[in-house]
Formats: sequence, structure tokens, C-alpha cells
Amino acid sequence: MRALRVLLIFLVIFGGLFVAADRVAVNLVEDKAADKIRSSQGLDKAPEVSIKGFPFLTQVAGRSLDEVDAELGGIEARAQGHALRIDRLSAQFHEVGLTSDYTSIKSAATATGNARINYADLTKAAGGGVTIGYGGQKDGRGQVKISPKIPVLSSLDVTGSITIVGGDTVRLRADGLPAVCRALPGCESKVRAQTDHDWKLDQLPGNLKLEKVATTPEGLSISAAGKDVKLPG
Repeated sequence: MRALRVLLIFLVIFGGLFVAADRVAVNLVEDKAADKIRSSQGLDKAPEVSIKGFPFLTQVAGRSLDEVDAELGGIEARAQGHALRIDRLSAQFHEVGLTSDYTSIKSAATATGNARINYADLTKAAGGGVTIGYGGQKDGRGQVKISPKIPVLSSLDVTGSITIVGGDTVRLRADGLPAVCRALPGCESKVRAQTDHDWKLDQLPGNLKLEKVATTPEGLSISAAGKDVKLPG
């Protein structure tokens, strides 16, 4: 019985040391990955990186991590002379391969991501004093309410659709203009100069491709995905 107690105590101590070593190792790798993502993406601060799965050391031995999650915070994309701020960007990488020296991540079998853009930033990126707000959904498309400023009209509200083009571009287009605007010479071109925009988001980690966009009361929610994606660092 005494030998059994000694063995149990040994196993508990050994197990505790293994868990402690495993957590120290994963924290070090998370910090290193966060710093490399920060430098490669040109971020102001390091993102939050979380490596999933336990034990971590056995994953390292196989040079493959189950999942790596990253919260990148806000980034900016430039298009048409304006900056479009992404308020929040998160990404999840699955089956992540390590380099031969175990020091860096190199690729992931699959990846998903989500970006959020609030209406205040969307309004700022549109320029020209136009105001953009929530417009709900119609026929499966995300819609926004756009209020352009036209000198000859006291007020004008139009509905716009948000779509994804080419896997990297967020497109905003006015669905149609009221008859009062169409009747005025040059009114439609002036309105569309404020309502119709393309913003190319080519700074997503791992070259993720944009897939879907939905409008919510808080802003745009954009999903992205990719296969065999290359990871920074």
C-alpha cells in the first residue's frame, strides 16, 4: 500500500510538472506568433493569439497544431482615397503546420474569419458628408440606408445594397433613386458619387477570401474563409 501511495504521489507530481511545462511552452509560442503577426500585418499592437488543444507539447512533436485563433483588433484598408477601418477582425486557423525547426507557423489546412465594420467608419470612408446607417435585409442581401447631401434637395434617403466582389472587395451600391432626383439634370451622378463605393480589403491574414456580408444594427458583419492558407512568420 505504501508503494502504491508513493507511486500515486509521483504520478501527481509528474503530471503537475508536465501540465506546467506544457502551459509555459504554449504561452511562449503564442507570444512569438502574436509578435510575428503584428509585424507582418503592420498592426499597432500585437494581436491576441490562442493555441487550442491539449497537450500542446505532443502537437509540437507532430509539427501540427489543432487550432490557432487570433484577435487582431482594428486595421485599415485604403480605397478611393479614403481609409476604411475594420473595427474588429478575428481568424481561426485549423491544422496548422510548423516549420522544421518548430519555431514558426507556416500554413493551415483551413481557416475562417470574421470582420466587423461599424456605420460611423463606413460613413467616414464614403466621404462627402453622406450618412450610412442600418437598412436591414432584402432578398438575402445586406442593405443600408444612405443619406447623401444634394444642395438642390432638402433631404434625400436611398436604400443601398452591400455585396462581396472577387473575394476581397466590399461593394456599396444605391438600389435606385427617387423620381425627384432622376428628374433633375446631374442629380443621379452626384448622388451615386456619394453612394456607390468599392473598398478592397487585401490585408486579411493568410490571404483569407471574403465570402458573405450581413448588415446588423451595429454594422457590417463579414465572413471569410480559405484553404491551404499561408500564415505570416
